[in-house]
Amino acid sequence: MKFSSLYCFFLLLIFQTDFGQNEETSRRQRKKMYYRRLRKSSLPTHRPVRQLGIHQMKTVTAAAKLPIINLDYSMEEKFESFLSVPGVESSYNVLPGKKGHCLANGMIMYNKAVWSPEPCTTCLCLNGKVLCDETKCHPQMCPQTIIPEGECCPVCSDTVASYLLLSGTALNDRTEFSGDSSEQREPTNLPHKQESPPWVEMNRALGKEELQFGEDEEEVKQDENREQKKTTSRPGDWGSPSNEGQNREGREQRPGEEGRQAHQHRNPARENEEDSEDEEEDDEDEEEDEDEDETVRGDTFRMPPRLPIPATPRGIPSLPSRCSLSYKTISCISADLTQIPPLTAPEITSLELIGNSITSIPDEAFNGLPNLERLDLSKNNITSSGIGPKAFKFLKNLIRLNMDGNNLVTIPSELPSTLEELKVNENKLQVIDEESLSDLNQLVTLELEGNNLSETNVNSLAFKPLKSLSYLRLGRNKFRIIPQGLPASIEELYLENNQIEEITEISFNHTRKINVIGLRYNKIEENRIAPLAWINQENLESIDLSYNKLYHVPSYLPKSLLHLVLIGNQIERIPGYVFGHMEPGLEYLYLSFNKLVDDGIDRVSFYGAYHSLRELFLDHNELKSIPPGVQEMKALHFLRLNNNKIRNILPEQICNAEEDDDSTLEHLHLENNYIKTREISSYAFSCIRSYSSIVLKPQNIK
Repeated sequence: MKFSSLYCFFLLLIFQTDFGQNEETSRRQRKKMYYRRLRKSSLPTHRPVRQLGIHQMKTVTAAAKLPIINLDYSMEEKFESFLSVPGVESSYNVLPGKKGHCLANGMIMYNKAVWSPEPCTTCLCLNGKVLCDETKCHPQMCPQTIIPEGECCPVCSDTVASYLLLSGTALNDRTEFSGDSSEQREPTNLPHKQESPPWVEMNRALGKEELQFGEDEEEVKQDENREQKKTTSRPGDWGSPSNEGQNREGREQRPGEEGRQAHQHRNPARENEEDSEDEEEDDEDEEEDEDEDETVRGDTFRMPPRLPIPATPRGIPSLPSRCSLSYKTISCISADLTQIPPLTAPEITSLELIGNSITSIPDEAFNGLPNLERLDLSKNNITSSGIGPKAFKFLKNLIRLNMDGNNLVTIPSELPSTLEELKVNENKLQVIDEESLSDLNQLVTLELEGNNLSETNVNSLAFKPLKSLSYLRLGRNKFRIIPQGLPASIEELYLENNQIEEITEISFNHTRKINVIGLRYNKIEENRIAPLAWINQENLESIDLSYNKLYHVPSYLPKSLLHLVLIGNQIERIPGYVFGHMEPGLEYLYLSFNKLVDDGIDRVSFYGAYHSLRELFLDHNELKSIPPGVQEMKALHFLRLNNNKIRNILPEQICNAEEDDDSTLEHLHLENNYIKTREISSYAFSCIRSYSSIVLKPQNIK
């Protein structure tokens, strides 16, 4: 009996000991995780980084609802948060563009392209649908926060200075922070994606991690004293528990004795006397250091925590007032500048001078910025006579030049041959001669909208040097015909808001790659389109003839056409077999805001498109019944018949009862007609998967 009691006693003792150890270990782990979360939440979120292609844009935003897209990976990312959005409907903004592409602010966005139309907002083009989301910010745990210029989210105020310090330099010289000699310097030529963000490096450099987690004043003072003691010890011993004990012991000693004690062994008895909270914090710091990149150790860059930051660090140019520096970009937006500021900063690759009062660009204006890749001079008062003949000549790396909204009458001369994008919209251009665009054989995008150009002052050989041009915008000019001499490489042509009256047989003779043609707001009639104008084009998929003078759907449309936009004409009839020759078949047909009547549509009107048509917009017309052939459209997803004069919906006008299971129809709009909803047959919409996607109200009463 005694033996059993003794045995139970020992088991109980062992259980209590293990339980106490586990509880202590659990408490330490919870505390470490708490501090680690605080560290992560105190870091500023990353601003959307814009990487612009011709019409594709990718952005990276932190803490947004969008999935994070790594720029080093392909666009096979799955946007599940968007795919789950219910009830998303089509709109006119889908076109013009290739299959699945979107039109946003006048720009064609490819399918799955991501861009930022405005600060802190990210949009996605998903199968022709534009979906946008705003950046969400993590709450900051520090007492004072500030939103830096050009950023979306607040950061701790004591990290702003360090962020600005590193924004213009890559920390090439780490001895500025460590005090190491050149022989001790660690290599820094690591791949870019392995480098830590600048604010992480500066937080380590300034040694202020503990100050951000709400420590007691006494602990803060102890940390500062320990830092002062550590500056005389070996860098490899910084942050170790042994040195902390020595520094604590040496607080009452003379400064000369601190260095000697840095190499002495600790007394085991003193090690037992240390506070348990200090041990936990030391363990936490050691574990955090192990998690960080070994090549960028925090102790290597540690400085006294209250070291003042110089006003103009080495490598950062002196900027005019109201200008800012972010990474390799200098921004002087609406800074009341009257001339190009004299800057000397070879590392700068982007200069923004938008919305100032600059009138001239002398030859030496950019001598101090030889590596510029992007230059934005839009919304100034620059004149052609004020630009020096060699103002841009020596910018050997310039890729994008934006001079929108100035007073230019000619395109600047001697532009660098490296240019890929040139924008001279909303100026006063009066001539483009044979030499205006010479040597720009790498130019991909050219925008000349809102000028005084016409076929009389644009030389037919003006576009000949542009061997790589694929995107040309000539809208809001005074063209009466399609410009001649378009380069063979052209893929997208926009001529909206001109005075074009006809399309001749030679208009697109040499443009076999053309994919999109935008001709909105012109004066084109269907009988002024030559039969051979574009019927043999093999890559032409999208034509926008909205707001012209068409009375019928044009015949002799391209064989390859997928998108046809005819909104806002006076169309009364869809001729029979007008889509019959198309391969693989028309997918999007927009006929909204016309004058279609029942007699103008019959079963052969859609012949050739029954198997392919996905979206059919017949809203805002004068139809009195459902057009024939709708129930035979096997691929139809979206049908708009709202704002007509429809009174009745008979069974099998929209749905075929025998083929309900094979129907693809998802959205149906019938509002603003004269339908008596209570008289609709229960089988009229049997093929539509969700009744919530059928819009019947309101109806007109007459």
